[in-house]
Amino acid sequence: MKTSRVRLGVEVGLTVALCAVLGFFSPWQMPQGGSPSLSMLPIFVLAILRGWRPGMFAGAIYGVVDLMLEPYLFTPVQVMLDYPIAYALCGLAGLVCAPWWRLSDADEGGKAALVALVPGVVVGTLGRYAAHVLSGVVFFSAYAVEAGQAPLIYSLAYNSFVLVSGVACAILAAAILPLLRRVLGRNA
Repeated sequence: MKTSRVRLGVEVGLTVALCAVLGFFSPWQMPQGGSPSLSMLPIFVLAILRGWRPGMFAGAIYGVVDLMLEPYLFTPVQVMLDYPIAYALCGLAGLVCAPWWRLSDADEGGKAALVALVPGVVVGTLGRYAAHVLSGVVFFSAYAVEAGQAPLIYSLAYNSFVLVSGVACAILAAAILPLLRRVLGRNA
């Protein structure tokens, strides 16, 4: 499957735009930044359809866009961890691109493709979660001390909204990807 650069560029642009729109719909906002949303979903879909490189590229671009839309700035390293790096790591879901297509072709987009989809979304979600946890441990540990907790425990709990978002995105990706495969075909 060969995708033209123009088509891939358009898909990356649409992915970033959809991420930005979905990022505005959130049930709540965390006090020091972050919120559960479906903003990872388009990155997961692109990554699984096109691979980890386009997924990570789109994620990094969206991280910069998200930084411009809802900035929580403390240090340059924190900004990099919480925005472009965190969302770029969502693109690791594309590590399952080839197995997903192979299983999807064999089963016409049925349940067998979930065998590849779920680990991809889990890896992408855990990548973003790890970036936020690291940022929390290093740069937001003062809040943990105030709460009387160890910085790592505090950061793991505080950033758990990413895991909630990942579960929601996995469910929706499982519904969306077979439909896209059916509509767009193998040349998607």
